[in-house]
Amino acid sequence: MTRIEPGGERRVVANVLRGSIGNLVEWYDWYVYAAFSVYFAKSFFPDGDSTAQLLSTAAVFAVGFLMRPIGGWALGRYADRFGRRAALTLSVTVMAAGSLIIAATPSYATIGLAAPFILLLARLLQGLSVGGEYATSATYLSEVASSGRRGFYSSFQYVTLVAGQLTALGVQIVLLQFLSSAQMYSWGWRIPFLIGASGAIVVMLLRRGMDESQSFTAESAAPQAKSTRGSLRVLLEYPRECLLVVGLTLGGTVAFYTYTTYMQKFMVNTSGISKSTVAWINFLALLVFVVLQPIAGALSDRIGRRTLLITFGVLGTVGTVPIMTLLGDTRNPVAAFALMLTALVIITGYTSINAIVKAELFPTRIRALGVGLPYALTVAIFGGTAEMIALALKKAGHESLYFWYVSACVLISLATYFFMRETSAASTIDAEDAPAATPATLSTAR
Repeated sequence: MTRIEPGGERRVVANVLRGSIGNLVEWYDWYVYAAFSVYFAKSFFPDGDSTAQLLSTAAVFAVGFLMRPIGGWALGRYADRFGRRAALTLSVTVMAAGSLIIAATPSYATIGLAAPFILLLARLLQGLSVGGEYATSATYLSEVASSGRRGFYSSFQYVTLVAGQLTALGVQIVLLQFLSSAQMYSWGWRIPFLIGASGAIVVMLLRRGMDESQSFTAESAAPQAKSTRGSLRVLLEYPRECLLVVGLTLGGTVAFYTYTTYMQKFMVNTSGISKSTVAWINFLALLVFVVLQPIAGALSDRIGRRTLLITFGVLGTVGTVPIMTLLGDTRNPVAAFALMLTALVIITGYTSINAIVKAELFPTRIRALGVGLPYALTVAIFGGTAEMIALALKKAGHESLYFWYVSACVLISLATYFFMRETSAASTIDAEDAPAATPATLSTAR
């Protein structure tokens, strides 16, 4: 494995690009399921009520979401034991298999109950993959980045995460220009999954040529038992750090899924804005959101991570209720765009740096598992249920209570941000990469 020498900025950029492109393809494959579920639902489930078919595809989507903690554990452990490069390559290979299975599975009319069963299996593979992708890519991007620019480089994880979502929407827009509705329902929906599988295979080859991170190379050469790396038992020796990851993530994941995923449905169902207009509002707002990530990441390298997190915590706590209330009362597309963009600017204080903050909490031998498992559990419990809670409260006639729920979740995270240390000032990554690093130094960094 090639050691990344300090100061090799071109190699840093090359490795960040390879890791980031893979992250984009992974999240494209994850989001394309939701983007095209309306078209493939009839292929996998019995004829009947279209709503029932969509609910069935949504249930499969949810099960895939629940696989993310298992992916965070399994691939995080693999990354800590066998290397970040190996885990990232394995992750994208699993995602390629899931997408290819969906694209190639015959319809329910052809193979009966085997069709939804295979769809479920494919989605389980994708959930496993994306759960491990977050942990490993967050760790890799943080470790290969130049000291003093880790916030900037690690921010590209969310750049490519959102870019994957935008790419899925873009593919849908293009296909709708060239294929009729009947063609989309019949076979057109298979195209985006084939694109995803092909892209994942290309990324798999690219990732095989990445440099291993300097941190893992040094760790693997250390005279200590390999079994201590990626061990759940060792992770339990860091209960404070694990709880910090939960606290860091809780408000951020609820706000993220509210401001991105749920806000689209909210503008249609509550604001009364047309679906086509909402699609463009969402696309343009997310495009700006992507540009904001590296700017905020670079800012954190100058003023610290904690300042940005506290800014998000304060604005998210006091701003969610008025933003959502105003958005629900407007039918003006420009006003809706401005409100959604305001929400995305607020959440940028979390999304741009959450990966590096978590990575800076753990030593190399347990970093990928420490980042991945507590994060994935928190996202599955709180992020995965955000939209369900919002829709349930709307159905019960108490939609505004959801706004307060989001604010309360962000407030809990704000308390975490307020009492935590500044991770960039005592980073375990910088401490371990320092030539004179000693066990005492690392203990202090912890």
